[in-house]
Amino acid sequence: MEQIIQAIVFGLIQGLTEFIPISSTAHLRVIPALLGWGDKGAAFTAVIQMGTLIATFVYFKSDLIDVTKGFYSAAKSKKDFLKNPYSRIFILIIIGTIPISIAGVLLKSFIENEARGLYVISGSLIILAIILFIAEKTCIHKKDFSEITIKDGLIIGLAQVLSLIPGSSRSGVTITAGLFCGLKRDVAARFSFLLSVPAITLSGIYELYTERNILLNENLFSLIVATVVSGIIGYLSIAFLINYLKTKSNLIFIIYRIILGILILILLFTGKLIN
Repeated sequence: MEQIIQAIVFGLIQGLTEFIPISSTAHLRVIPALLGWGDKGAAFTAVIQMGTLIATFVYFKSDLIDVTKGFYSAAKSKKDFLKNPYSRIFILIIIGTIPISIAGVLLKSFIENEARGLYVISGSLIILAIILFIAEKTCIHKKDFSEITIKDGLIIGLAQVLSLIPGSSRSGVTITAGLFCGLKRDVAARFSFLLSVPAITLSGIYELYTERNILLNENLFSLIVATVVSGIIGYLSIAFLINYLKTKSNLIFIIYRIILGILILILLFTGKLIN
């Protein structure tokens, strides 16, 4: 029973924090540690991310169909792939996935070990919060989805590599980059989530294969429960954030990140948490 409760908690944490720019990795490290459960590891996290991936597919079904059709239409008619906005977005999602795919393989050992330290996580939470605050205060957020350019896509795709640093937040770094490119807040989030589809898919499949022996020793039912819960809560989180950013800024998430980062440091210094 305890394993099922843990699975539900892990699923809730993953679903709530994968899309909101407050770092799922930070919460999956800190909350279980405070509860005395220990770190489940990057492989476990990558697998339950598949639940939030399915949530992305379901929520953005129309967008995914439109970008695929747009690319197919441009290819079939032999027109300029970049003129059709949906075809352009399709290409940008593919191009934007290449940097994080390469970096993820090259830095796999570092990401899954040294980089998961709580000092790294707390630093990432605070530093990204400051950068996100600068983007909020200095950039003009006016570009719509159809106005995303090749340059925008490349910048956001390169920024996504920073999400490999635990505590930075994949949605956090890509939304921040989108704001620096002049995208509307909800548009930056929308593109961020679409960009996450190939990255999370590849990461999940890679971890399933390379860590299959370790994962088989996990309680399979618990793993499934965590994944299902993360998917349901993830869908609700996407809906919340997209609607929230249509009228409000990221300020509440910036403040939360800084408070959490400082709290982790305090807990480390007082011995309540071990790095």
